Amino acid sequence: MHAPANQRVLILVASGPSTPVRCAAPFHIATLLACMDAEVTLYLTGEGTQLARRDVAESLRAVADGEPLLHFIRNARLAGARLLMCRQPGVDLTGIALIDELDEISSGGELAQMILEYERVLTL
Repeated sequence: MHAPANQRVLILVASGPSTPVRCAAPFHIATLLACMDAEVTLYLTGEGTQLARRDVAESLRAVADGEPLLHFIRNARLAGARLLMCRQPGVDLTGIALIDELDEISSGGELAQMILEYERVLTL
């Protein structure tokens, strides 16, 4: 089963370290969709922006003894999904190690444009 040609899916990732059980699902779904030939973009927003921090991605687990979140992020990237993070006004990222898998830091205006352009928008 494959997605229709050129179908674009935007996944808004708003869950973060306070709800670890919810954090792997967006990346797992992105991996599945990308493997079905959909163009997938994951957009970290709100508390989800913390998932781009190397220390969080390497240590956060959705379930005890499960894989760290970085495992799911890497799988999504390997499948072809893009990973963007919202630029948060007033948040200084100087000295904070971000994961290499992050494609870019984006603005709210760019997010709004993607919401209007993409065929599917999921919030997870």
